[in-house]
Amino acid sequence: MEKKIDRRKKYTRMVLKESLMKLLHYKPIASITIKEICELADINRSTFYSHYSDQYDLLYKIEDEIIQELNQTLLQYDYKKKKEMFAMTKYLLDYVFSRSEHFRILFSDNGNKGFQHRVMEAAQTHIMTNLEENHVLTATPSSKYITLFVISGSIHVIEKWLSNGMMESTEEMTKIITEISNNGMLHCSLD
Repeated sequence: MEKKIDRRKKYTRMVLKESLMKLLHYKPIASITIKEICELADINRSTFYSHYSDQYDLLYKIEDEIIQELNQTLLQYDYKKKKEMFAMTKYLLDYVFSRSEHFRILFSDNGNKGFQHRVMEAAQTHIMTNLEENHVLTATPSSKYITLFVISGSIHVIEKWLSNGMMESTEEMTKIITEISNNGMLHCSLD
């Protein structure tokens, strides 16, 4: 009996998340009501409230799942090795590509602009910790600014790539991002 309830909960959460993402495609989170989400999901309001406090809580949970998945990916790589940095960037871009509609919506004005901030903070914390533990960098103000610059630049490049319809392959985007991150704009050889 417990498995049936777990499946029901998973299903309910899934349809509520899908409904919110569909609505975010057309309008901002501030304009979306619980009633609209429930009607689209074919779920009653009391069921919604047994899972989430409001539409912002639901959006935050969607964002949280993505950030947790990104963190799991980041844990698998060694930042001292250029090959692994390239592999990690490629894997992350493949992940973004596989969930491109979600990322496009979450990075849009209809989503929560705080999402980009959360992604940047999670990536910076993880990368700084890894680089410090491996004695590649020390936690200085300049190293924090450098990693923030690289991460925020990479996120904006990805956001632009998504909004332009992902014309370049994930391989091409990986090369662009890693070249700029590793060599700086003036020393890149992207041809």
